Amino acid sequence: MSDTQRLQPGKDHPITVTPGDTRVIVTRAGTTIADSIEALVLREAAYPDVMYLPRADVRMDLLERTDHTTHCPYKGDASYYSISGAGDESANAVWTYEAPYDAVAPIRDHLAFYPDEVDIELRTAGA
Repeated sequence: MSDTQRLQPGKDHPITVTPGDTRVIVTRAGTTIADSIEALVLREAAYPDVMYLPRADVRMDLLERTDHTTHCPYKGDASYYSISGAGDESANAVWTYEAPYDAVAPIRDHLAFYPDEVDIELRTAGA
């Protein structure tokens, strides 16, 4: 990517990554795309929390990689997937940081979903 600004989280822009304490189920058009009890919660400044699910818990066969990319000065370069195998296609609805900056290294090999493109259900971990 051409924009390579790199910033460190701090008191003016805090970022934390912690293990989630819920089961996360992601569906679209009635099809389960992901189901995980090992999601990570990324909390960044005043933004809504984002659940990052391990690739192993995501149905990658339902996703199609796109050429779309973005850059976050705190996390790095994001790559995107469309959801193609769950009813209608949802372009760039899923993102991942394959080589995240050190401050958010735990999200490597995890995927996040735009909540307006999928249904995200949080359940008690044992449910």
